[in-house]
Amino acid sequence: MFKLKHEASGWVLYPLYQFTGPDGASPQARVIIGPDGNLYGTTTYGGTANQGTVFKLSPPPSACRSFLCPWRETVLYSFQGGSDGEQPQLADLVFDRQGNIYGTTPYGGTGSSCYQGCGVVYQLTPSNGGWTESILYRFQGGNDGAYPFAGLIFDAAGNLYGAGEYGGANLYGVVYKLSPSEGGWTESVIYAFTAFSGEPYGGLIFDQAGNLYGVTSAINAGEPVVYELTPSDGAWTFNPLYTVSDAYQGSFAKLTMDPAGRLYGTIYEGGPEVFQLTPSDGQWTLTGFSGNAGAEPSDNVILDASGNVYSTASAGGTYGKGVVFEITP
Repeated sequence: MFKLKHEASGWVLYPLYQFTGPDGASPQARVIIGPDGNLYGTTTYGGTANQGTVFKLSPPPSACRSFLCPWRETVLYSFQGGSDGEQPQLADLVFDRQGNIYGTTPYGGTGSSCYQGCGVVYQLTPSNGGWTESILYRFQGGNDGAYPFAGLIFDAAGNLYGAGEYGGANLYGVVYKLSPSEGGWTESVIYAFTAFSGEPYGGLIFDQAGNLYGVTSAINAGEPVVYELTPSDGAWTFNPLYTVSDAYQGSFAKLTMDPAGRLYGTIYEGGPEVFQLTPSDGQWTLTGFSGNAGAEPSDNVILDASGNVYSTASAGGTYGKGVVFEITP
């Protein structure tokens, strides 16, 4: 884990922590800042069963006078690779107002129709100085979906929304909703993708009107689609906003929306590496950006107050190992 700090006219990288294996290995998702100011994230491997971890990183307890000042890591949970979940990957964690953590693993669970299980949605609850895992839902790989690589988001009523890369009525993935009740959580599919618009790896975002937005990967069939799901009378309407026709593999990331309602995203391979979609009179216009000296971006972008765009690419750069880049309007 690292921090990039803007100093003078450049950026300085500060290493925060280096994983060793038992404490986690191969972090793929972003870290988030928790309500206590610590960093929280997941690793795909490592832990007691080498099936991944959920971890916390805390700054040193006292002021550090050195450039290399490692943070303290705490493993909150080690996945065992069975019904409790297996190998969390692209999904960001999310907190609720009570301080519980929610996430997904694309494998594990009890779904026998999938390789390594069909995936789970889990909750971590702080208890007596530790954390307890409970499973909110185990995917079965049928109409309910499978392989939830994407993270979760809450609506105002406390429901959770996410995407499964496989399964559903057409076997090309689903967008699902999990609703809390006294007896647990109930899953409902709000959209099942077709061959030419499917396989959603990336997560979802809400706009202020309660519409959902996402982008598909279309790895095995069709073309990646930026889409909107609009609620109406208890149902959801699927609106394809833009088809990225020249992409080989679509997006593994969720979108970002600016205050003007423009959407930003990344394409993993082919097409524009970074794009902006601008709405006008019911149509969306795509502006593509390239030339960041990187390749294969799998993360979403973030925007600063000046409208600069930041993200990472997993390949390219001086040493071919990836870059952190900025795009300035």
